[in-house]
Amino acid sequence: MFCWTSNDLAIGCISRRKTDSAIYSRLQMKALIQIRNGEQAALSSEEKETFLLSRLAEIPSMIVALSGGADSAYLAWAANRALGNRALSVTALSPSFSAHDRQMIDQFVKKLAQRHEFIETHEMENPAYRANQPDRCYFCKDELFSVLDELARSRGFAAVAYGVNADDTLDFRPGHRAASEHKVLAPLLGAGLTKLEIRALSKRASLPTWDRPASACLASRVPYGMEVTPERLALVERGEAALRELGFRQFRVRIHDNLARVEIAPDELPRALTPEMAATIADRLKSAGFAYVTLDLQGYRQGSLNEALTRSARAFGKTASGT
Repeated sequence: MFCWTSNDLAIGCISRRKTDSAIYSRLQMKALIQIRNGEQAALSSEEKETFLLSRLAEIPSMIVALSGGADSAYLAWAANRALGNRALSVTALSPSFSAHDRQMIDQFVKKLAQRHEFIETHEMENPAYRANQPDRCYFCKDELFSVLDELARSRGFAAVAYGVNADDTLDFRPGHRAASEHKVLAPLLGAGLTKLEIRALSKRASLPTWDRPASACLASRVPYGMEVTPERLALVERGEAALRELGFRQFRVRIHDNLARVEIAPDELPRALTPEMAATIADRLKSAGFAYVTLDLQGYRQGSLNEALTRSARAFGKTASGT
């Protein structure tokens, strides 16, 4: 038996029978191979990659959840290198997945000649997902992993894996709970790879995603408590497409009813704040469908909508982490 875990988060295991087929199993602590934080920190990024590839090679076959971000793209590359055609990368399509991200996926798998498929997920049909409470990501990932589990069973794949890394356990990410429940493997976390290390190794491997800006589903632009609808997601997508056309690289369009709160990376913010560009941004986003447009003076920061959760937790004397 072999597993990937961290001290803080146990993810999943595979148990091999004599037939060499693989099944999911609950963690059996006596047989658990743990990579402790100190041991991880002592390894160089190259050594972590060697460890990752050797562990992946032990798996009979694997499906990788490929979202197109730097982490999942690196994992897809590593699985393809270790397993060849026994690895399949799968990308879920839904209203929360932008056309731009799909285009990036198409280019990535074509460049690397990877085995890949698109599937459809239907989290939008779940009222708990649409309600958009702070655990929304759990219902999205539960749907994704349910579909991937079924695909693995029907095709005879031994495991499903996703691209959570060693930094992600510090964030508020309810999707981790769904991964744990579905016994999804987390090879990057098990190897102790951080985001910076993944980007550096991706660059060394000439992956086009090595410097891709942080990306998340379109639903992450909708404040908690506001219903997630296809119409709102499409509005956000049009707004972000407009910013992309204007040459901005790292940004978010957060929707607040009919107002767009635009976050732009601090190094790009001076350009956005010039009178001419500010007027152009307002015009483009109003053309996309927003009634009002505002620039957030704090600039882009990952998971800014979680700031409200942190304030609420502090008000009750608790601690919450943001993404």
